[in-house]
Amino acid sequence: MLVLIFMGIFVFLLGTILSYVLMQGKYGRALYAREQALNVAEAGLEYYRWFLAHNPQVMVDGSGLISPAQYMAPDPEGGALGDADVTATLNTSCGVVQSADLTSIGEADINPLFTRTLQARYMKPSVAEYSNIINANVWAGADRNITGAYHSNGGIRMDGSSNSIVSSALTTWSCTSSFGCSPTQSKPGVFGAGSGSALWQFPAASFNFAGISTDFPTLQTYASNDGIKLNPTDVRVNGVQQGGTFSSVGGSDQRGFHIILNADDTIDVYRVTGVTGVYAQRIDNIGTWVTDYHIISSQTYLGRYTIPSDCRLIFAQAKVWLEGALGGKVTVVAADTGSFSPDVILSNNITYASGTGSSGLTAVAERSVLIPLNSPDFMTIRGVFVAQNGYVGRNYYQQGGSNGVPSSYNSYVIQSSLTTIGSVVSNNRVGTKWSCGGSTCSGYQSRTDTYDRLLAFDPPPFTPAASPDYKLVLWREQ
Repeated sequence: MLVLIFMGIFVFLLGTILSYVLMQGKYGRALYAREQALNVAEAGLEYYRWFLAHNPQVMVDGSGLISPAQYMAPDPEGGALGDADVTATLNTSCGVVQSADLTSIGEADINPLFTRTLQARYMKPSVAEYSNIINANVWAGADRNITGAYHSNGGIRMDGSSNSIVSSALTTWSCTSSFGCSPTQSKPGVFGAGSGSALWQFPAASFNFAGISTDFPTLQTYASNDGIKLNPTDVRVNGVQQGGTFSSVGGSDQRGFHIILNADDTIDVYRVTGVTGVYAQRIDNIGTWVTDYHIISSQTYLGRYTIPSDCRLIFAQAKVWLEGALGGKVTVVAADTGSFSPDVILSNNITYASGTGSSGLTAVAERSVLIPLNSPDFMTIRGVFVAQNGYVGRNYYQQGGSNGVPSSYNSYVIQSSLTTIGSVVSNNRVGTKWSCGGSTCSGYQSRTDTYDRLLAFDPPPFTPAASPDYKLVLWREQ
């Protein structure tokens, strides 16, 4: 009996151990199959990226799209590892492909019961991945707080705080008195008293501003056919004229359109008929007094227009004043195919109705994107702001003196705080604060720049790309 009892215990223990070993073996094979399925799914994404690269017309108008597509992932030792089913969904605006969303479902031949699903977006990297991209020497003052990548093709004096890469395309540059160096000195590509110096990089690859420039004639055609086109003498939506014609507001710095963005995906448009001129110095011509015409004195209401859902593009062939709380995503362009180069004036706060990524603005000016004298004391602007040939900034205004602003505007000369949530792309030096003898004498005393991570990989249509090469972004497992 004793022998039988011990034999029973032994058989029970042996069976338990064998069951555990077999279960662990089955679990290990399942893990192995799952990992192979993940690799197969990723191979499907890479295959489809190859397919799109060799069929570029797909990313223009969708011609030649194959979806779903099946890809057999080969085993380097012979045979196949498994199959991936890839589907592609094209994101279009005005009939033009902006990006492609890819879904790849992979299964391994060793056990087709286990599948893995990967998703990614195929697009050109957007300038919205950066807080600033500048094509000139620049000085970020001690009051600047910058979140996101900061790049200049020129030299950078970084006295502000930053938490990401600060890169210059130069090894050394000549720092002049305009950048706080007296006498002129040769400085490294990036230098200064700012924080985050471990992330400073120079020389870095130069941005091709000609390559990221906007094709204004093409965008004008898209807006004329399917979007909103603000012609100098009329307004058209989906190619249909809205109301009658009016006296031209094009070709002049003293006329244009005032656009108010609304949360319900509409815009209110005014025809600017009168402005107030004030003396100023511009960033690209310091020392010379000119007259700014950025304060609206008279305007006429034209109407409220719904932004077309299939072509979220507004093209104004005139100067534009812009403000409001935006509902969806839209791109606003101010450009003229003639000799006149209009500006975009950020006349008031620009905010989003939703903070979930469904709202977004890109404002592109053929010349400059400017904040006027009569801007809010605490100002917030959200969006991607592109000054293709000019600069992004607020000009220098003076209190009193022969070139001073009218006394009624003295309180606007020095303002408190400017918060930019998004990206600034400027061909020339940027600036929203002016110092005289070490103290602020014009502009905003405190400035915060934060890139919008929700727009970085899903920007408004026709936002300029930071690179001509497509890549996979937003890689994730479902």
